[in-house]
Amino acid sequence: MGTGRAGIQTQAAGREIPDGLLEEYIPFWRELAQRQQEKLKRASALETAQKGVILHNGEEDCTGVLILIKGRARGYILSEEGREITLYRLFPRDFCLFSASCMLRGIEFEISVLTEEETEFLHIPAEIYRSVMQESAAASNYTNEVMSARFSDVMWLLNQVLYKKMDSRLAAFLLEESDLGEGNSLQITHEEIARHLGSAREVITRMLKYFQNEGLVKLTRGSVELLDEEALRRIAGDSLR
Repeated sequence: MGTGRAGIQTQAAGREIPDGLLEEYIPFWRELAQRQQEKLKRASALETAQKGVILHNGEEDCTGVLILIKGRARGYILSEEGREITLYRLFPRDFCLFSASCMLRGIEFEISVLTEEETEFLHIPAEIYRSVMQESAAASNYTNEVMSARFSDVMWLLNQVLYKKMDSRLAAFLLEESDLGEGNSLQITHEEIARHLGSAREVITRMLKYFQNEGLVKLTRGSVELLDEEALRRIAGDSLR
């Protein structure tokens, strides 16, 4: 492991970008002027980070725009008590803009971004992306669309935390993790689930034991097996996205 830009720990940081990759992963590429395209080509880097690497650490840095090519990451906030809650997940083709919040006027977020598996991504320095965005209406419009979608994610989560019971949020989380390709047997600890949901491990453990007693899941060390998805969906209700 080496140290990449803005404190990102990466492997093979700054690898040469294959022809056509920027065109494929930047939706507004064809609407940019040639000099804007050249600016992005010169400044962008293709990087890889292993699972569990912090790509962006709140106010401590302004990493830049990250565009996922492969893998998965999560954006989360940390309370003063040290409790985490996942705000959104990042998948291939997603833009991570909060990692470059310094370029967005009047927006300050204490959001950290952590890889959930080995992740390959494009990294565009904040000042370069900002200069292109200021010159290109297409880039500015797309950026606003992404930010709007992220704010919607955060508002949806706020509604869940304020108004939904933990059993429905937990059931929804388990089902969503299963849909992400984990299958019915999730390799995840109670502590990890608690970090995603912004809860205490003891609360999650108590709720999972209740689910197990009801025949909904089977608990083993470091894993949760879903036994009755239909019942979990009924419990989850509109906590499922």
